[in-house]
Amino acid sequence: MIKSMTGYGKGIAELSTGRLTLEIRTLNGKNCDINIKSSLLPKDKELEVRKTLTEALQRGTVDLLLTFEPKAGAAARQIDAALVENYFRQIHAIGCKVGIAMPKEEYLQAILRFPDVFEGGKQETIPEAEWPAVAAALNEALAALDAFRSREGAALYTDVTGRVKNILALYDEVESHETERLQAVRERICKAAEDLQVKLDKERFEQEMIFYLEKLDINEEKVRLRQHCKYFMDTIDGEAAPGRKLGFIIQEMGREINTTGSKANHAEIQKLVVRMKDELEKIREQSMNIL
Repeated sequence: MIKSMTGYGKGIAELSTGRLTLEIRTLNGKNCDINIKSSLLPKDKELEVRKTLTEALQRGTVDLLLTFEPKAGAAARQIDAALVENYFRQIHAIGCKVGIAMPKEEYLQAILRFPDVFEGGKQETIPEAEWPAVAAALNEALAALDAFRSREGAALYTDVTGRVKNILALYDEVESHETERLQAVRERICKAAEDLQVKLDKERFEQEMIFYLEKLDINEEKVRLRQHCKYFMDTIDGEAAPGRKLGFIIQEMGREINTTGSKANHAEIQKLVVRMKDELEKIREQSMNIL
C-alpha cells in the first residue's frame, strides 16, 4: 500500500537530567531534505541521525525538532542573577529612551519569563551515555510517523484510483458518441458542398472523406489511454514508493486526453474531455504527495 509524504511522529526519551521530546514533521518534496531544529544534538551524532531519517523516509521535506524539559528541583531552577541584572539594565534603559514608564516589578516579572535566566534549566548537548534512550525515542517517532503516512496513503489511494476509474468511464461515454460524431462530420461537409453548388467527383470525394475522417479517428488515443490507466493501477498496486513514476504516467494520460479533445469536433465529447481533464488534474495534485 502506498504512503503519503505528509506525516507527524513523536518520541520521548527520559534522561537523567530531564525529558527529551523528539518531533518529526514531513511534507512532500522531490528529495529527502532534512532540517534539524535544535542545538541539543551532538555534532558527531548528526550524520547518524540524518542517515537514519533518509533510509526510513526516502523522500520529502523533513523537520526534526528536539525539546528538553529539565527535571524539577532546586538545582534545575537556580536564577542567574548576573544575567537578570544585565537584562534589567538594558530593558529599563530602552524603556526610558522610548518613553515607556513601567514599574520595576513588571520589568522583573517579564525578565523572569526568559528561559535562559535559570541555571541548570538548559541541556547543552545530549551526553554519550544517554544516547541509547535518544535513539530509541527517534525510532519511536519514526514508527508513529510511518503509521501516520500509511493512514494518509490509504486515503490517497482511494481517491486517485477512484478518479482513474472515472476517467475510463468518461472515455466509454466518448465511444458512445463516436458513430454519431463521424456521421455528423460527413453530413456537414456534404451540406457545405451542396450550399456552394460544387460538383464533386463521387469516387474522389469518398477517398478524400476517408482520409479526413482517419485524421479525426481517436481509436489509438483510446487504446493508449487505457494502457496508461492500467499501468497507473499496476504501479500504484505493485510498488512501495511509486510517486515519481506516477507523475510520468499522468503526463502520458494527459497527452492522450488532450489529443482526443483536439480531434473531437463534437460538443458532447468536448464536455467529456473537460471532465476527464478535471479528474486528471486532481490526480496530479494528489500524486505529488505520494511517496
